[in-house]
Amino acid sequence: MTFHPRHLLLPAVIALGLATPAAATDTVKLRYLASQGGLAAHELAAELGYFDGTGITLENVGYAQGGPASLIALASGDVEIGSAATSAVLNSIIGGNDFVAAYPSNGINDEVQSTFYVLEDSPIKGIKDIAGKSIAVNTLGAHLDYTIREALHSVDLPTDAANQIVVPGPQLEQVLRSKQVDIAAFGYWQTTFEGAALKNGGLRAIFDDTDVLGDIAGGFVVLRRDFIRQHPEASKIFVEQSARALDYAREHPEETKKILAKALSERGENADIAQYFRGYGVRAGGLPVERDIQFWIDVLVREGKLKQGQLAAKDILFTADAKPASN
Repeated sequence: MTFHPRHLLLPAVIALGLATPAAATDTVKLRYLASQGGLAAHELAAELGYFDGTGITLENVGYAQGGPASLIALASGDVEIGSAATSAVLNSIIGGNDFVAAYPSNGINDEVQSTFYVLEDSPIKGIKDIAGKSIAVNTLGAHLDYTIREALHSVDLPTDAANQIVVPGPQLEQVLRSKQVDIAAFGYWQTTFEGAALKNGGLRAIFDDTDVLGDIAGGFVVLRRDFIRQHPEASKIFVEQSARALDYAREHPEETKKILAKALSERGENADIAQYFRGYGVRAGGLPVERDIQFWIDVLVREGKLKQGQLAAKDILFTADAKPASN
């Protein structure tokens, strides 16, 4: 895995456990955008040597501010791997991109979730109090955006009743403590930043996304369908070994923190925050279930962005043949 520090200017259903993966029928380089403060499972797989001898190499070509930027890069052909919240992936598919959800990038459960924090002396106590308030999120149109919409909907408030403000992950704590925003949302993929903020004290959680969504995949690593058809064996190996790395992280949390610290240091990021990594929150085996996608399809139908039956989870989840999605 190589890393280029230039910054790009851009607005599984498989059984696991193979100790030695088969080689792909061709040599494939997969480019991707990294996320500050974190390590995707395919990056972890590369660090663990899971792609050695398979013909697959990964190349980090910069950072993405959020999932939508990653999907734009994927659609334009600047990268072969995208990563975004499920809602953002679906919106991109609705917009005409033929993407496949390769494997769950993260999940939310009792151990790992996105949490909304206020200062300890804030009058904000729960979801009903967020109407009219400013909330720092890392990007719009993705997981935190839709979680806020669902939270407001759950208490019979307009889904646009809160004011969302885009703030990069490393600055979430700062804008909250300086009272530039009322609430800071730390995504399930930002537990490193969250842990550092909590260590400094003075923050109080008001709700998390499991309160609204339950146990569900938070997002997916995404491939283009044409890429899968051109490189079917490499795509299969990529998904298998990435999901295998998800299991490794759950079974070896301390070793994973060390690998994350090393990777962050090599990127020139703060390696100390690796100690706060809580895992990926994905089910054993790294396998998605249809609800992971169907939940958001139903939300988009309710919002009028999709027609009933226009999309089905089975058409979006990775399979070896990657048949076209029905539209």
